[in-house]
Amino acid sequence: MLEQLKNEVWKMNMELPKQRLVTMTSGNVSGRDRRTEYIVIKPSGMSYEKIKPEDMVVVDLKGNVIEGKAKPSVDTVSHLVVYRSKKDIGGITHTHSNFATSFAVIGRPMPVYMSAHADEFGKEIPVTRLSSPTPLEDVGNAIVETLKKGDTQAVLLRQHGVFTFGESATKALKAAVMVEDIAKTYWLALQMGKPKTLSKVEAEKWFKRYHNVYGQK
Repeated sequence: MLEQLKNEVWKMNMELPKQRLVTMTSGNVSGRDRRTEYIVIKPSGMSYEKIKPEDMVVVDLKGNVIEGKAKPSVDTVSHLVVYRSKKDIGGITHTHSNFATSFAVIGRPMPVYMSAHADEFGKEIPVTRLSSPTPLEDVGNAIVETLKKGDTQAVLLRQHGVFTFGESATKALKAAVMVEDIAKTYWLALQMGKPKTLSKVEAEKWFKRYHNVYGQK
């Protein structure tokens, strides 16, 4: 079932430790199948070195396991709350990457200080309210509340970590990599002084240029 999606989700999960976005067994990537609306996500607590594509777990939007021998990620409910609320999202990545999470820890959004941020996201990366691990839906609810204030590819989950979104699992993973890279640059810049934000107009120019001109069509 959903072999192509399971392989993509597996590959993106393998990128998490490779890109130094997680440690040990933390973090996860999921993807949505548009035909069935089933979600593929990594199993809970398994070592990345041991996970194979066939270990990916398939669940429906209510959290029922459709296929898979392992228990799905502990963050599955959070992912499902977001998927149910945002029909355009096809992939979600969750990390505890150090530099971006440092902003989440102090409850500080990431303003658009540089063009690379504007290119990818076009706007400030917001911080959610403080959420609780119980009930299980609260993390997802905090994320959705933030997304309703304005579409964004990334949110900082206050005092916890980072969630990124995309049309696919691959694009959600790319967003997570970019958030961490941008956060590292910002952290370094903040050690030297107070950077100035790009204006909304300039940020939109960079965003449109990147998404309309950059790369191959």
